[in-house]
Amino acid sequence: MDSDILIDWYRETARDLPWRRSGVTAWQILMSEIMLQQTPVVRVEPIWREWVARWPVPSAMAAAPQGEVLRAWGKLGYPRRALRLHECSRVLAEQHGDEVPADVETLLSLPGIGDYTARAVACFAYGQRVPVVDTNVRRVVARAVHGRAEAGNPASRDLGETEALLPAHVGRAAVFSAALMELGATVCTARTPDCARCPLPTCAWVAAGRPASEVVRRTQKYEGTDRQARGRLLDVLRAATGPVEQIRLDLAWTRDPGQRARALDSLLVDGLIEQTADGLFALAGEG
Repeated sequence: MDSDILIDWYRETARDLPWRRSGVTAWQILMSEIMLQQTPVVRVEPIWREWVARWPVPSAMAAAPQGEVLRAWGKLGYPRRALRLHECSRVLAEQHGDEVPADVETLLSLPGIGDYTARAVACFAYGQRVPVVDTNVRRVVARAVHGRAEAGNPASRDLGETEALLPAHVGRAAVFSAALMELGATVCTARTPDCARCPLPTCAWVAAGRPASEVVRRTQKYEGTDRQARGRLLDVLRAATGPVEQIRLDLAWTRDPGQRARALDSLLVDGLIEQTADGLFALAGEG
């Protein structure tokens, strides 16, 4: 893969995302990476801007109640991410001088930080030469290098294969990682790859005649799921100024009482909400 061509393309055409601009801190990049997991940029950007203004450093978030962070998370989905980030902010404030560490191993020791996020922060915040592998990167490598329409399930070899593509120069490696991800997100997309816009001079998948994927795609529905039920219950508590009675939650999801009970129990188990001694319900930390 021609890294020079891809880097030049990225510098000319990359989206102007606020967390890519100069002056953005590692903490603010960490927040963006957590928010962007399984969530489109268009939904993340306004919330991220609010969080940067509200909690510009980890200690600012650590000082906020859990419920306040959950309320500010809004409709981003998968709200456990917000709780883990709040927990991470406390560790950063108390054990790391209110700074996000630069090395991958230390990042991996933080609450809620997995392989992808640790390497993304090391690369995009600190310019390190580390492979950053998300779904978009795996797809580009599968097509351009291996000639496959899909990457298949994540595997341990993904990091090694991606690292082998990185330029030797540390600074260029970090830009290349961003470019590879951008290519997968905007051009080499899953459903409608725009090969006419691809900057790569060669692609094994195109050379092979763009063979069809053998992966059967399953559309994830949201309507009527436990996730939707959980969201409705959380909406009630986010809008409340204090603990609420069970009937308020019952009215938020009337289609299936059993599903509602299951959703409520899962929210309690996940620590997103809590029940008071007198049987009321509230966001975490507000009971």
